[in-house]
Amino acid sequence: MDQQEYQARFEETMMPHLDAAYNLARWLTRNEHDAQDVVQDAFLRAFRFFDGFHGGNSRSWLLSIVRNTTYTWLQKNRKQELVTVPVQTLLEVEDPGSSPATLLDARLDQHAVRQAPEELPVEFREVTILRELEGLSYREIAEISEIPIGTVMSRLARARRLLQKTLSERQATTRPAREPQSKEEI
Repeated sequence: MDQQEYQARFEETMMPHLDAAYNLARWLTRNEHDAQDVVQDAFLRAFRFFDGFHGGNSRSWLLSIVRNTTYTWLQKNRKQELVTVPVQTLLEVEDPGSSPATLLDARLDQHAVRQAPEELPVEFREVTILRELEGLSYREIAEISEIPIGTVMSRLARARRLLQKTLSERQATTRPAREPQSKEEI
């Protein structure tokens, strides 16, 4: 296949996934400009190794490259972000009855809800974004992240607990003090 055919096939196969690639990179790097750089580098890598793509799920294949490129970039530029959160922190959820959906129903500030995933450690942020925003299956996430499906499920559960804790804490600090309604409450 000549260079023009190769490029046309690459563009036809990979360009529909540009937004998903950017979304993943943006959430992992937490910076618009860094994400653009990562996606550009990832697309260059994908183009260079496109002859190794033999069909199948092009979105997963590309997102694997974006993920690996992002982790390489983070290792080089922000090594401190690759630190895992201690398990004890995950167990310190103050209100186990509150789910993320309940907290959203409580009408938290949209900015706080959008900011919460950005505060997750990168390995939790990654699986959350791939599952909740990109709608990928556990199997696809496992392939992209190069981890077992059980680890994907575990990371998602931990990420959800961290989100719950973060949103609960924000709700507690933004909730106005309630006036007693009766003598019994005084």
